[in-house]
Amino acid sequence: MLNFFHNSYIFTLIEKLINFINSIFFVLLLIALSFALIFSPPDYLQGDSVRIMYVHVPAAWISLASFTCIAVFSILNFIFKIKNLKLITKSIAPIGLTFTCIAIVTGSIWGQPTWGTFWAWDARITSMLVMAIFYFILIIIHKFFHEDDKANKISSIVAIIGLINIPIIKYSVDWWNTLHQPASIKIIGTSSIHSSMLMPLLLMFIVLFLYCALIFLMKYKTEIIRIKKKNLKRYDQ
Repeated sequence: MLNFFHNSYIFTLIEKLINFINSIFFVLLLIALSFALIFSPPDYLQGDSVRIMYVHVPAAWISLASFTCIAVFSILNFIFKIKNLKLITKSIAPIGLTFTCIAIVTGSIWGQPTWGTFWAWDARITSMLVMAIFYFILIIIHKFFHEDDKANKISSIVAIIGLINIPIIKYSVDWWNTLHQPASIKIIGTSSIHSSMLMPLLLMFIVLFLYCALIFLMKYKTEIIRIKKKNLKRYDQ
């Protein structure tokens, strides 16, 4: 069990995962884009502008999932003091910020033909912007605090506080009167989205998730190399 958390074992596992994702990524990307841009029908009200959904919605899902993972791993790190969890949260943060920005930008582009404006301070948009700020703070903490233990402790506290915002984002369309429509896809219950749009949406989610995983693995790999170099410098001294 201890060998599983050893950096050398993880480094080898990361290499295999990167090679596997690279072998299937572009084929899945081509299939997903074909369904999203060609085979899926235009919306009867929004027309072809609805195709922005195939990037906007998966990006929002990934941004929410990424922050939730950061917060959960931060809590586990406080309890069990597993060093690799610190590396994971540090590696996820830039990816989460990127996908949050993608969700906000694509949402603004989608909002213009749908709502007649690029931006509105409704509950969903505002809470997504708050999450982007939390992501930015997490990244800044690791940039400016050179002591790893101190940076990890402060970033963990920030992540746990930011976790409060996740249910606000999720249920904002139910709790307040917003421009966003209620959720069309439900894990429990009947989804209101048609299968001709649901399949391309799920395919694009898989592709973006794999891209996210690829970036994370490369970032995590870089962090392991950085730690190894840091330890070598200590031995040299």
